Amino acid sequence: MELRDSAAHVFVVPDALDSEDSIALDPTDAHHLERVLRLRAGEVVSVSDGRGRWRPARWVSGGALAPCGAVQGAESAQPPLTVGFTPVKGDRPEWMVQKLTELGVDRIVPLRAARSVVRWEGDRAGAQVDRLRRVAREAAMQSRRCTLPVVDDLTDVGAVPGALAELGGAPISLEQPTVLIGPEGGWSPAETEGRAHVSLGPLVLRAETAAMAAAVLLGALRFHTVVTSERGPWS
Repeated sequence: MELRDSAAHVFVVPDALDSEDSIALDPTDAHHLERVLRLRAGEVVSVSDGRGRWRPARWVSGGALAPCGAVQGAESAQPPLTVGFTPVKGDRPEWMVQKLTELGVDRIVPLRAARSVVRWEGDRAGAQVDRLRRVAREAAMQSRRCTLPVVDDLTDVGAVPGALAELGGAPISLEQPTVLIGPEGGWSPAETEGRAHVSLGPLVLRAETAAMAAAVLLGALRFHTVVTSERGPWS
């Protein structure tokens, strides 16, 4: 069985994955399988511990799963990819986290920058990050990931090693697998001093577009899904 063949994909605590009797689900996940996806008894679901291991199990009533296959390991792609972004207005941060998760980013860092328009402070910051973590988990289930991305707490730009996305920067590469996306007002001089810059192309991108571009480019390099030619495709 392949992961993509399962009727649904869920996460459980690591120890639960090794049970040979039944695998208990989080009540929210059980409700989703039963009431939203309307799984029928016996349908096969893939179950992961969020750390790279998974196994097939059959859906049974009562919010549990019956294992029907061995625990398997999904090889972790290297190097780990990190994308950081500064919060923007509306629900775009949730959208970014959802898509970054689907694109295989391993670590997502909400950033505090000098020119941020949206500022998460105090209790609001904690609530917003908790929301992003829930979004990441849901997106990982939808995309059949076996590893949950790490969503960091809100962090100052200067505390996150990595390259800043900036017009005129160097070509993006896996030598620098961490790319940070600045606020709509751009990086401050203090934030850019001494930092590597990478380019996402010749045009000015919205913050959410830049985050997607960084994830797609890094993922394409890591998974070898693009072919390049020194002469270019039209030579």
